[in-house]
Amino acid sequence: MKKIFITLISLAILMTLGCSNDNQSNVNLNVNDSNKEEQSTDSKSMQSTGNSEKSEIESASKNEGGTFRRLWSDPPTLDPHLTKDTTSAGIVVEIFSGLVGLDTDLGLVNDLAESWDLDSTGTIYTFKIRGNAKFHNGKKVTAEDVRWSFERSASKETASPVAETYLGDIVGLKDYMDGNADSIKGIKVIDEETIQITIDAPKPYFLAKLSYPTSYVLDRDVVTSGGRNWWMENAVGTGPFKLSEYKIGERIVLTRNDEYHLGPIDVYKVEMYLGGGQSMAMYENDEIDITGVGLFDLERVLDPNEPLNKDLVIAPPGFSISYIGFNTTMPPFDDLKFRQALNHAIDKKMIAKDVLSDLVVPAYRILPPGFPGRSEGVDGLEYDENLAKKLFEESKYSDLSSMPRITVTVPGTGGTLGLDLEVILEMWKQTLGIEVEIQQVEWATFLEELDREALQVYAGLGWEADYPDPQDFLDILFHSESSQNHGQHSNIQLDNILEKARIEQDVSKRIALYRDAEQIIVDQAYWVPLWFTGEQYALVKPRVIGYELTPMTVPKLSKLKISD
Repeated sequence: MKKIFITLISLAILMTLGCSNDNQSNVNLNVNDSNKEEQSTDSKSMQSTGNSEKSEIESASKNEGGTFRRLWSDPPTLDPHLTKDTTSAGIVVEIFSGLVGLDTDLGLVNDLAESWDLDSTGTIYTFKIRGNAKFHNGKKVTAEDVRWSFERSASKETASPVAETYLGDIVGLKDYMDGNADSIKGIKVIDEETIQITIDAPKPYFLAKLSYPTSYVLDRDVVTSGGRNWWMENAVGTGPFKLSEYKIGERIVLTRNDEYHLGPIDVYKVEMYLGGGQSMAMYENDEIDITGVGLFDLERVLDPNEPLNKDLVIAPPGFSISYIGFNTTMPPFDDLKFRQALNHAIDKKMIAKDVLSDLVVPAYRILPPGFPGRSEGVDGLEYDENLAKKLFEESKYSDLSSMPRITVTVPGTGGTLGLDLEVILEMWKQTLGIEVEIQQVEWATFLEELDREALQVYAGLGWEADYPDPQDFLDILFHSESSQNHGQHSNIQLDNILEKARIEQDVSKRIALYRDAEQIIVDQAYWVPLWFTGEQYALVKPRVIGYELTPMTVPKLSKLKISD
């Protein structure tokens, strides 16, 4: 799922652990051809109360299946319609769900919808809701719940930073968001179990966008009676797990939803520890069941004579990229040659090898290796010290004495930067004489400032694919009208290409359009692309069966079994 995520390589590898299979690079870009048949706050503590006392007693009597334990972080939100980061999404996708979803193979599957049909124009989708779909409190899910949830997600009161990004293809969505309509014209309730959604043009990726939490279905009574942070007290969803406990800064506990519409779940409980700590030490003390392996432990764990080696899981790369972003409306980043000079001044290959132990792959473009729709032929801004100096001298900011102040904002409060960023800033200084100031802010504040487009330079973050289509990277992040274009990049030629790609039905032509778009983005140096995730390492306890490492955030905990 979407997301901006902290990229302290030695500490946060687990947050982006990925796994692919032989078919992932061939994920169907025309998702409309998918199978339409059913496919089998303060620091006070909080206890969710979304289920009756009777059902809690019944669930307790079924307390079999074991407990899965992991380290996590406090999520900025558990409101699906406000979710925009991987920390929140990793929990939200287990509690809530929508009409469709992605499975662990990144295939589009039916979720609350048992089937869907597309009319001959390619613009009208009709969804049939499962008869056994229920909220955690036992209420049946209806088409009206779906309609209300979409309108709630897009409402001014909700103020979702991502609603237009993921729902904007629906007819009338913009008018509703702007307050020019009382409802979304393109959403129509046919009967209790049938809803119709009309989009503005045939778009191959539309169904996949509905797998994002912005489209998740909520219980209207629960949300409207709970206030802005309704989920803190009563996170009622339709997903495989119920939120049974959330103690801020301590732990989150999820318990099995025994009435889950997609079938029985084996594992009974998931405990997520939020108080920080060293994940490797916690793993070795048998406090958690999974951990990423960072730089400082890698050599030891790779040793066949090390007892932990038997728990080692090697995962292929995920679909994510970390980067440094520039606000191109703010000096000195309004100068193309200045931005290009900064790109050419970074020796990424050296950093990847000598600083990050080849746990990452240097990025010179936007789409990750193996990502569906990625094509060859995009030329990146490679390391070239002499070219960097030449471009800098040709820029309008070559006089260091009068250069505007540069502030790089990063998430965090610990006072230390990622190892890679420290080296990059030193390279800028040594090659170009450019010095910067560092500003660290708390994670939630960082996300808010990004949404306000208030940051001059932003680093320590990345983007993880929401769905397997180039539109999710290139259009969402770089179209001039996208809410996720945090650097305020504007390029008419790029916009035109991206808009053509949205409606192009020929897969080969679509891929060619995205190749052209990606080349423009790279040439314009809107970012410094830094790293794609390389081969990654994790430790998983032998007692845990069925944990799948995926290249994107998708529901996965319902597949677990604990062998205790």
